[in-house]
Amino acid sequence: MLNKLVLSFAVTFVASMGFAQKEVIDKVIAHVGGEIVLLSELEEQYAALSEKNAKLPPNTRCLILDNMLTAKLLINQARLDSIKVTEAEVEDQLNARIDQILEYMGGDISQFEDYYGQTISEVKASFREDLSNQLLSERMSKQVMENISVTPSEVKAFFKRIPLDSLPYFNSEVEVGELVYKPQINEEERQKAINKLENIRKQIVDGGQDFAELAKTYSDDFASARIGGDLGWTKRGKFVPEFEAAAYNLDEGEISGIVESPFGFHLIQLISRRGNTINTRHILVKPEITDADMDMAKAKMDSIRLLLLSDSMTFATAVKKFGLDEVQSFNNSGKMINPHTGNTFFEIADLEPDIFFTIDTMEVGGYSNPFTFTDQRGETFFRLVQLQSRSEPHIASLKTDYSKIQTAAIEEKKSSYLTNWISQKVDATYVKIDPWYADCPILAKWQKDVEKP
Repeated sequence: MLNKLVLSFAVTFVASMGFAQKEVIDKVIAHVGGEIVLLSELEEQYAALSEKNAKLPPNTRCLILDNMLTAKLLINQARLDSIKVTEAEVEDQLNARIDQILEYMGGDISQFEDYYGQTISEVKASFREDLSNQLLSERMSKQVMENISVTPSEVKAFFKRIPLDSLPYFNSEVEVGELVYKPQINEEERQKAINKLENIRKQIVDGGQDFAELAKTYSDDFASARIGGDLGWTKRGKFVPEFEAAAYNLDEGEISGIVESPFGFHLIQLISRRGNTINTRHILVKPEITDADMDMAKAKMDSIRLLLLSDSMTFATAVKKFGLDEVQSFNNSGKMINPHTGNTFFEIADLEPDIFFTIDTMEVGGYSNPFTFTDQRGETFFRLVQLQSRSEPHIASLKTDYSKIQTAAIEEKKSSYLTNWISQKVDATYVKIDPWYADCPILAKWQKDVEKP
């Protein structure tokens, strides 16, 4: 799993430090408007794919180059249309992806730096431009295809074009509702956290201690603690309201008072400001949840379950009244969204193990007993789930699988639209490809300026 994630990171950023160690005699192999494609970029992507696949098709380099040309055309058009990606957006993405890898490395920074042969700051600097271009390409692509939709008649026509012997087979799927409840922290533990943070603030303000060094020692936000609490450049809307209000009211170098948020208690320092974006660091102290707090939360969840079993309250109402609004399902009446598909249907393999084993023997409409789970931040919550539907394995049909067929129809329409868009833009854009790739059939649409070798 770790290798797969690391390789995904490398492919996403185009230039993997792991593969960059292989020397390639570099040259420009394509021009698209004001953008260029380097041989090293293509070979790095090919090497990354080779690590994951023992045998690659002979035309793999042609396919990679086609994708790269599309991305460069989108980037070139984005620049012409004055579409931009901010430094804060790039920083957010860099931090999120590095944090994801560190999570699978058990937070071991040394392992990360050994793998890439650079410090985290150096890795971020190496990938920054490539990631900025990737985000710009994605933004342009989204704009090109944002208004594409399909009518019911188009969905029906799409389905009818699928040969009967090619209709997809769908495994059993379920829809699951969840009510997530956060244990309430008692006043004594809240005060302990406040006292601890007041002492830390005093060390900084009165004792001249370094904020970043104390963040490394005391902060419960382990992802930022390793870099002195630095949260990078961010724009409005990135942080929870309580944190954001305090951060934006600070002067450069100023340290806030104690700020309470859903995550705990913070000290915030404003490092720098650029217009509406800020660079901050913080120290987070989380109050401890005691066994007594957990017992009270369990009793609360048991009482909610009794209300549901007696039909005194609908599941959707219970979610709105008692559920945690930080989870995605809260705004969907408790119905969970499959992150792989974007819809509400899960195959068994897509479910978290705890949920799978909980619903395995449940009847549709039934409610589980409350159980605990821990999120990526290490916080513990209670969850109660409802099995809302279960389908049997079956061959696709419009009646049972309309939403999936609709999604496939939209994707086909988007692909066709993008192909036509590329054709139009190529006619108005300078495109030149190295003669070495002139015989790639998939590149025919680009090859108005290719000289045969």
